[in-house]
Formats: sequence, C-alpha cells, structure tokens
Amino acid sequence: MKLQSIAQGFIELILPIECGGCGEAGSRLCRKCRQVWEAPPQRVSTRIQQHIPVYSLGAYGGARAKTILSMKERGRLDLTQHVGAVLRAAIVNMQFHGHVPEAIALVPAPTTRRNERLRGGDPVHLACEASGIPSAQILRTSAAARDSADLSAAERKMNISGSIELLGMIDGPIVLVDDVITTGATLAASVAVLQSAGMNVVAALGFSHA
Repeated sequence: MKLQSIAQGFIELILPIECGGCGEAGSRLCRKCRQVWEAPPQRVSTRIQQHIPVYSLGAYGGARAKTILSMKERGRLDLTQHVGAVLRAAIVNMQFHGHVPEAIALVPAPTTRRNERLRGGDPVHLACEASGIPSAQILRTSAAARDSADLSAAERKMNISGSIELLGMIDGPIVLVDDVITTGATLAASVAVLQSAGMNVVAALGFSHA
C-alpha cells in the first residue's frame, strides 16, 4: 500500500488529476460521479443460481462502469478509497435492514496473481481494506482459468469450476465482494469453496451488476 501511494503521488505530480468516472479535470471523482455511487444496495438475481442473497450497488454502465474500468485497467487504484467508503455505507445499510449480521468480514472475489501484479493490486481487495470492515483475501483463481469476458454463462461456470484456491480461513459470517456481477459463476464457485471448508457465507455484494 505504501509503495502504491508513493507511485500515485508521483503520477499526480506529472499528470493532472482527472475524474475516474467522466474524465473531468480537477478531482479524482467529481460530485456528479460520486452521486452515481450513492444509491443503496439492491437485491439482484443471477443466471446461475445462488444459495445466498446477492446485492449490487447499481447497474453496470455510465460513470459506475468507467470508475470500475479506471481501477481495473487504467491504474487508478486511488479510487478504491472512495469505493471503499461506499462499500462500508452499503454494508451498514444492509445491517440496518437485517440483511446481514452486525459482525461480518469481507472476502474479495478471487483474481489471478498475474492480474493483480499487472494492475499493481486487486481493486476489490483494496476497496474492502479501505472500507475499514475486517477483510481477508483468502481466495485465488489459478492461472489455468481463462479470461471470462467473452464466455457464456455455461462456459463461465465450466471455466471457474475447480480453479479457485483457498488460502485461509475466517471465523464468523462472510460477505463475498465482487466488482461486476454478471452470470454469477464466480460467486457460485467461490461460495462453494468457502462453504465446503465450513465457512458461513451470508451474502454477496457487487460494485455493479450486468
């Protein structure tokens, strides 16, 4: 984290700060784009059946999609601080309405070591850490898994099946966190791995859903 902060500070010295959601100069995330992220979490369904409730912070598109892409593909890991704050607010909202228990831990959805290395960190993991809620990166996708962007629901399920590694254990209720919820293949496989190890996954939450 310290090296990432130093690198980000150096970048800001030589490049103007611009909004990660719309490109407007002068702020990391402008007021208009911040408002896009202020919607409360909503219950969503996925094409692949889940055995836990799934929630999303909003539909994938516009400033939300551009913010996520900025974090994942353009090195804007500074945006994870704001998304982390939004994530915390969403969890508090879910707790208030009784959707999840008061004491929970966040587990980011798995990614490959290669993707994390290329991006300088995993945006979902960093946002979970920035939320201030206890979190642990205990899932990893093996290098054998293909990029799922252009795969169908059935192909995604087959691709992810058996490719998720468990790196640790957590006591107590878990909320699984992902960036974009599409077919639900990654969620289903991740929940299966966690539950097979005896862990209690009570919900999943995405930054967005498509």
